[in-house]
Amino acid sequence: MTSLEETTEQADSGPSGYAAARLRLLQEKARSGPPRRAALAKLTDGWLNALFTTAAREAGVRGAALVAVGGYGRGELSPRSDLDLLLLHDGKAGAPAIAALADRVWYPVWDLGLALDHSVRTPAEARKTAGEDLKVQLGLLDARHVAGDLGLVTGVRTAILADWRNQAPKRLPELDELCRERAERQGELQFLLEPDLKEARGGLRDATALRAVAASWLADAPREGLADARRRLLDARDALHLTTGRATDRLALQEQDSVAAELGLLDADALLRQVYEAARTVSYASDVTWREVNRVLRSRGARPRLRAMLGSKPAPERTPLAEGVVEQDGEVVLARTARVERDLVLPLRAAAAAAQAGLPISLHAVRRLAAAAKPLPVPWPAEAREELVKLLGAGESTVPVWEALEAEGLITQLLPDWERVRCRPQRNPVHTWTVDRHLVETAVQASSLTRRVHRPDLLLVSALLHDIGKGWPGDHSVAGEVIARDVASRIGFDRDDMAVIATVVRHHLLLVDTATRRDLDDPATVDSVAARVGSLGTLELLHALTEADALATGPAAWSTWRAGLVADLVRRVAAVLAGDEVPEPEPTAPSAEQERLAVEALRTGEPVLALHAPQTEPPPEADPDADPEPVGVELLIALRDRPGVLPAAAGVLALHRLTVRAADLRAVELPTELGESSDVLLLSWRVAAEYGSLPQAARLRADLVRALDGTLDIPARLAEREAAYPRRRGVKAPPPRVTVAPTASRHATVIEVRAQDAPGLLHRIGRALEEAAVRVRSAHVSTLGANAVDTVYVTRADGSRLPEADAAALAKSLEEALR
Repeated sequence: MTSLEETTEQADSGPSGYAAARLRLLQEKARSGPPRRAALAKLTDGWLNALFTTAAREAGVRGAALVAVGGYGRGELSPRSDLDLLLLHDGKAGAPAIAALADRVWYPVWDLGLALDHSVRTPAEARKTAGEDLKVQLGLLDARHVAGDLGLVTGVRTAILADWRNQAPKRLPELDELCRERAERQGELQFLLEPDLKEARGGLRDATALRAVAASWLADAPREGLADARRRLLDARDALHLTTGRATDRLALQEQDSVAAELGLLDADALLRQVYEAARTVSYASDVTWREVNRVLRSRGARPRLRAMLGSKPAPERTPLAEGVVEQDGEVVLARTARVERDLVLPLRAAAAAAQAGLPISLHAVRRLAAAAKPLPVPWPAEAREELVKLLGAGESTVPVWEALEAEGLITQLLPDWERVRCRPQRNPVHTWTVDRHLVETAVQASSLTRRVHRPDLLLVSALLHDIGKGWPGDHSVAGEVIARDVASRIGFDRDDMAVIATVVRHHLLLVDTATRRDLDDPATVDSVAARVGSLGTLELLHALTEADALATGPAAWSTWRAGLVADLVRRVAAVLAGDEVPEPEPTAPSAEQERLAVEALRTGEPVLALHAPQTEPPPEADPDADPEPVGVELLIALRDRPGVLPAAAGVLALHRLTVRAADLRAVELPTELGESSDVLLLSWRVAAEYGSLPQAARLRADLVRALDGTLDIPARLAEREAAYPRRRGVKAPPPRVTVAPTASRHATVIEVRAQDAPGLLHRIGRALEEAAVRVRSAHVSTLGANAVDTVYVTRADGSRLPEADAAALAKSLEEALR
């Protein structure tokens, strides 16, 4: 007797036997995936069959059957899946007898703690309910006999399938809309860091919807890879149920390593990549299938009109788009005269024509190209390079065409290095997309900026390749430079263009990092950027790529504030590269508002604060109906220069839940007639409320006074708040890192802090710097998702730079203080 037969026999012995056999089956490491799901379904069938047979005999009911529907009907039982059951009866036994039968079946299931989705209906009631409720009808499409009257089940299943096929023109659009609404709520599985394996677009629900479309006989999904994709998603859900012990479909971050281990995968990234690949297959099959459904329904609706027009000249069936490429019925297909084996550029020409026309490329055309097209020579001919640029420059319509090529393996055939980034997850929450989709989205954003540069082709290709190094170990910009140079050579660019693309990829983060973390008034900052950029042409490409990259990353990566800082840096670097004289910056005179506050602080000897919104105007192209960007407000603080100002001010802001987006500290000299001492410290902050409204300036001032005189214990207050609101359990943040940028400034020592963003972080940095007895000249704060990058310019008490050894020691002590 085999192990499965022994397990099934034990299940027939009753609930306890079934529970023991079920547990043993789930613990068998040698049996997983489809075999385990099938065995679990068979085991459950055996137990329910025995249970139903006994219950029907005791209740005296004939003409009844137990039917598995939904996932159980398909035999896809995961460890914690619900049991979807229908008690079907012919209506002759009477309500009391049927109720007694149902109780004898349902209660043993509940007693074992199994989730149960149940219903009791006659065949007529089942058909009527299915006709009224699409979800019920979908579940019944997978109806399967478990126990009782087989003829009753066969009749209902036949009737439900017939109804589904007859009603397909009405029900399929409803199903399409249901899928779209769910996708809007749940997002796309292939891009989510914590995806719902069932409900997200490209998940198990969509795979089930494709089965329903196939059952309608109206259209069918592309079958290549679809069964394997479904299996991988089900395997991931099985592992998730086993590791969590819960009936969940959401692959939470904290569970991913355990799920990966259960599946025998290397790590969580390998798990996500496998899940993303499966979801991408399901999503692409869904796109193709629903497009075909809509085409068929349109053609059916047009038949009466065509009959009425009989005798008139028919409209042309095909519209030429490019050599060997035509439009037919809303899709891009290959011309009858196309010679795929001889026309090496045809795949790129067809893709570019489809994207430029804003049309999908037909499944048949893509598959024919993938199967018959011969590889391009290396380097590519000029026409191939031009068609790639056309494809990348088409804007948003590039994405579906690119996905179609990728689904059939054409992208990796054209660009072998693409395989390293395909479906690769990005665990930075700032990023919306996987690495490969982010690269395509960056090209989409860059396509709207091509009028700003002299070489749009270099911009679009650089956008496509800027993160290509993320598939390799080490700094992705360094690795990407080498790969981008090789790809540019493969595509057919000359040596000079290859060098420009490589430089742009190597330094694609240079402008935004420098603009948000360095003192732009320091000539060393501008000189350093100019030396790395090298030319005005490269600078304009970097400027456009910086914006496209940020816009394609996510809403948190770009703002008018960042855009202004980058534009200011570009203007200064352009002056250097053009050979213009760039004089040493004069000390910036305080504004009228700052001078007023400084005079007041000098007169009273107390801190003076002012809160006001910055006077900025929206760009001319801004959408007037869009929500205003949360640029924050300006907080000005003036007080006599004294130790402890930075940690005190930063701590007060943290206590009032104000997020610091930028900070500038500097001493100003006022006319001596204003007092005995003219040393006044001006702090200019850009702040935003973490939530709620901004506090009153008077309250901030009162707390700042208390913090400076020592009566307000900021560390204790922050600790109390942290204890009252513990952080959610999740991925452990990496430790902070503090480094010195030795050549970043001629006048100060530049310390860069990278750490997990948290309330009071700048306060802790300020305290550590005060304890090290250094003077803070300025601070530049940048927050990207959960990560903070704070750059401070410090000097010794006499205003000189720190010696190299002292700077290294300061960085080390600061890093230890932040752990």
